[in-house]
Amino acid sequence: MEPAGVAPADIDETPHKAELPRDYALRMAREKAAAVDGGGHHVLAGDTVVAAGRRILPKAEDEATARQCLELLSGRRHRVLSAIALKSPDGSVRERLSETQLKFKRLSPEEIDAYIAGGEWHGKAGGYAIQGMAEALIPWIQGSHSGVVGLPLYETRTLLKAARFDLG
Repeated sequence: MEPAGVAPADIDETPHKAELPRDYALRMAREKAAAVDGGGHHVLAGDTVVAAGRRILPKAEDEATARQCLELLSGRRHRVLSAIALKSPDGSVRERLSETQLKFKRLSPEEIDAYIAGGEWHGKAGGYAIQGMAEALIPWIQGSHSGVVGLPLYETRTLLKAARFDLG
């Protein structure tokens, strides 16, 4: 199934004060769905959040932020929350959340430097992309690999089937 179109949702993605990562991910998916005019079609929106405890890690837009994220995640478990929201033409919204736990190996300064030099971190929540070089740094994952990539396929399929999409 091909989407009828792709449209960015121009919203403020600043977390609210004391907002928990799960609540933030779901709110972002809902707000993105609400911000896009589907023109009589369904709108599927999503957001992926990397969380260390209650802390929401930023999308890395510069090397310093990416390095801070990787140093924080080095040798510890964290969660990736991928929320999706499906807005129907009548305005009703269905949503799902995928929660995955991962652990980074303890990263040496040289490993962090090499990852930063590869550039995969740019624009990525938590400063890494599991679908690239970072996968070799993650010895343990429990949950949805596709959710960590950014679109939890099982949850997306479930949501579309509930909305009576013909998925074959």
